[in-house]
This record gives sequence, structure tokens and C-alpha cells, in this order.
Amino acid sequence: MMRALICTIGDEILIGQVVDTNSSNISRALNALGMRVTGMVSVGDEREAIYSALERGLAGNEVVIVTGGLGPTKDDITKGVLAELSGSSRFVENDSQLAIIRKILAARGIDTLERNRLQASVPDNCEVIPNRLGTAPVMVFRFGEDSRFGHKCALYSMPGVPFEVTGALPDVTEDIRTHFGMAEICHRTIMTYGMAESALADRIAEWEDSLPPQMHLAYLPDPIKGVRLRLSIYGGDRTRNTLLMDESISRLRGILGDTIYSEDDDTLQNTVGRLLKEKGRTLSVAESCTGGFLSSLLTSVPGASEYYLGSVTSYAVSVKKEVLGVPEEIIAGHGVVSSECAAAMAEGIRRLTGSDYAVSTTGLAGPGNGPDGQPAGLVWIGICSAKRTETVKVVFRNDRIRNIERFSASALDLLRKFILSD
Repeated sequence: MMRALICTIGDEILIGQVVDTNSSNISRALNALGMRVTGMVSVGDEREAIYSALERGLAGNEVVIVTGGLGPTKDDITKGVLAELSGSSRFVENDSQLAIIRKILAARGIDTLERNRLQASVPDNCEVIPNRLGTAPVMVFRFGEDSRFGHKCALYSMPGVPFEVTGALPDVTEDIRTHFGMAEICHRTIMTYGMAESALADRIAEWEDSLPPQMHLAYLPDPIKGVRLRLSIYGGDRTRNTLLMDESISRLRGILGDTIYSEDDDTLQNTVGRLLKEKGRTLSVAESCTGGFLSSLLTSVPGASEYYLGSVTSYAVSVKKEVLGVPEEIIAGHGVVSSECAAAMAEGIRRLTGSDYAVSTTGLAGPGNGPDGQPAGLVWIGICSAKRTETVKVVFRNDRIRNIERFSASALDLLRKFILSD
């Protein structure tokens, strides 16, 4: 299997000032190509460190992708290191990137300065993939089998701005596919929610053991998405691989049932939104312990305005009573963290907005327990329609932020099942 190294450059990454999202995005793209990422390296803005990291990377891998260090300021020294590493003795101006630079700056009402123009200057022995979203181009350095690295390899230097990396990745991966003749790869991702990774592995152990030898399974847990099951086949006939995937997934459905919420790499909020649009139904939300996070997930979906009417974040007891209409006797008799309160909150927001469905959350995100001994990590979720109201208690043992994420994801999953059964 082809090997790749990802290298990020910048002191801001090493001191924790900037979170490196580029490496994970690049890694996913390379994996989809059928490449094995052998490592992710971060180095500071020092010539020796950059040179050594890239030299070692090219010696041990067919592809090295480096991000960062290509800006217009003096501390961005990567381009000079790349020229030295590749044996270039002069720089040339790339007309395509210069035109993009001028267009971007003109749209901002900024004149093109000499330091901006210099970003279109590249070592004469590199190929350029124009960066349509920014000023620093993608530079490609190719090394043959007779090079000092002893094998055919290539280095791709990308800008450090994450959205520019995302925009340029399709061009980079297509270039890799073209020049390295990558084998066909078949991926399918099954999305599950409601079972811990260990419990899920036990449930499907016999199914996993029966998978064809060329099919690989990976477990990818996420607090909001659930556990993703990724099936992969590298090489071979695509039609045959697709048939094998379909047969395996069909058997998995019979084992997991509605624990599976998607057979694409999707999200719970997308799935819920799709169900609501298919049924022509609307939704409203009443939140307490999730503090608006559930509503944020729902409205992150493009087109959510077709089904999402609105929400009330009723953190205070007074808002639960005066806005949502939760009766005083429920608060006094059962408390705000209760099945009765969750039901009344859902019914109250549905009555207030006129939605077809409503979902509510009331619980203890933590870190402290409730005054009556209820544990941090406890949430009651209420869901209602014109036909019925249901409540479910869920308990997690995480920190405050993770609890809020899991409360919200659990509410989405229960809402999904409620809609399907309604």
C-alpha cells in the first residue's frame, strides 16, 4: 500500500494556539484514496526542523503533504526550504496564482503589494496547482526513482488556512491518483447510535468474523454521531466489491435494526431533518441542560427552515413555568429534572409554536450533582406529537461539555425513532 506523511508547520500549532484540523482532513482524503498515513508531524518555524522532517518523510513515503508557512510575512520560510530541498536555484512568477491574488485583493478593496505578489513566486522546478480560495498556491515537487530518496515520491506544499486546504484537496488527491495509479478503493460507512462501542462489537462479533477476507472493518466512535462502522475493500473489481458490501450490510441490518440510522457517513440531525421533510412535518425544541446546543445541531442543516419552527432555552424555573407553561405542582412535586417536567416542557413548546413534533431536555450536565442527590450526567428527554408523549431517562458519566453533546445526540436519536414509529 502507498504510504504518506502529513507535516504541519507553525509555532502556533506547537504552543497550542491553533488546533490542527488540516491533518485529520488530509488523512481522511488520503485514506479514501487507499493510502496508508504513516505519521503526522508538526514542526516550528525553523529551517533545520522543516528540512529534516520533509527529508525523512520523502525517504520513507511516496507522498508527503505539508501545510503552512506560505504566508506573506517574514516568519513564513517554508518556500525557501522547499527550494533548497528540491535543488531549485531560482524562483519564477506563476501567472495563474498572481491573477487569483489580484482578484481576491481587489474584491476586498486592497491594492496588490509587493509582498502579496511574492506569494505567486515559486521555485522553478515545481508544478503549481492554483489555490482558488487564497493567495498561496499549492506547489508540487516530484522526485524520480533515481533521486536521492531511492524511489518515486512527491511533495505537496499546501497553504495553512483550513478552508483553503479543504478547497484544494480534491485537486491534490486527483493529482496523486493520476501520477501514482492508485488502486480502486470501496468504502461504506454505517452510522449507529445508542450502543457503546464495546457492546456493539459484542453484538456483531459473529457477523464481523464472517466478513470476506478482503473486507476490513473499523470502529469510529464519536459522542455526537455515535459509532461509525466503516467497511473497506482495497483493489479488485468495483462491481464485485459493491455486491459484497451490499450483502454484508443487509445481514447487519437484521442484527442491529433501528440502531442503524444511516448507511452513508451522515449525522443524526441530517437524518431527523430528512424524515421531517419527507413527512411534511415541523419541529420545535424546549431545552434546559443542553443550553441551546440541540437547537444549534438542528439548525446547522441546510434547509432546516422548512421544518424547524423555533425553541425556548428555559434554563430558569420561571421560564419553564411562565413561558412553557409547566405547572407549579409538577415543579414542586417532581422537580425540574423529572419525567413529568420533560413531558410538560415538550407539550408546552409544541403548544406555543404549533409544531407537529416537539422535543425537550432537562437534566444535570455537571460537574456537581443535584440538590436531591441526582447524579451529574442525568437527563430526561421528552418527545411529543398530537397523538402521544414519551419520556426517556439517560445517564452519562462524562465532563460537562461531553454530557451536553451526548444529551443532545440522544434527544435526536430518540426523536428519530419517535417519528419513524408515529
